[in-house]
Amino acid sequence: MLKDHHVVVVGGGSGIGRSVAEASVAQGARVTVASRNADRLTTVVRDIGPAVTARPLDMTDDTAVAAFAAGLDPVDHLVITASSAAHGPFATRDISAVEAMFVAKFFGPYRTAKAVLPKMTKGGSITFFSGVLSRRPGENCSGLGAVNSAVEGLTRGLALELGPDLRINCISPGMVDSAAYAHVPKEQREKMYRETGASLPAGRVGRPAEIAEAVLFVMTNTYTTGIVLDVDGGHMIRQYARR
Repeated sequence: MLKDHHVVVVGGGSGIGRSVAEASVAQGARVTVASRNADRLTTVVRDIGPAVTARPLDMTDDTAVAAFAAGLDPVDHLVITASSAAHGPFATRDISAVEAMFVAKFFGPYRTAKAVLPKMTKGGSITFFSGVLSRRPGENCSGLGAVNSAVEGLTRGLALELGPDLRINCISPGMVDSAAYAHVPKEQREKMYRETGASLPAGRVGRPAEIAEAVLFVMTNTYTTGIVLDVDGGHMIRQYARR
């Protein structure tokens, strides 16, 4: 279904983004992966093969984003798997950390989509990423919930503005066992996965490949636009513990 399509995956160096690149290549696509981490890009190209081209990119840098977009061939599908989090109590959390999160997770994708827009082919798609906290808030996560909500609002607005030439959708994943949590010590990370998984109707946290399957759906289903697709193991209906 993606044969001969050009898919650009920003954040394709690891985790969900890498899985999207792998799944796209398996469907016959030519893929450009972008990331700030040059070593990860080298590994992706080596592991997936010649259908993948790597380009370094810092989405927070206007000049870098403009140069990145200018160097692209026509793009059929743009996927931006931006990830950034700033947790902490509203009353005491340093506002600079929340501002930095908005720069990375909202303005970075906004800037990148705007720059790549002239390269997008008619009938193509843009896929953003948010997260479950936009509509299922948790304590000490108000900033993260707010930035996810902003991404979802952008999705709906652009779907209206850019249709019917382009379709714009958003994937909202729950907790996924991916490189996004690599900074968490192993024992703490595994405990987090166990406890979160036990609270979900699915009984476990997600896998990157499962999120990639959802991305392929919104890329290839030509009647799907303006949606936020929850791929969260039932997180939106999970039973939170009472205070």
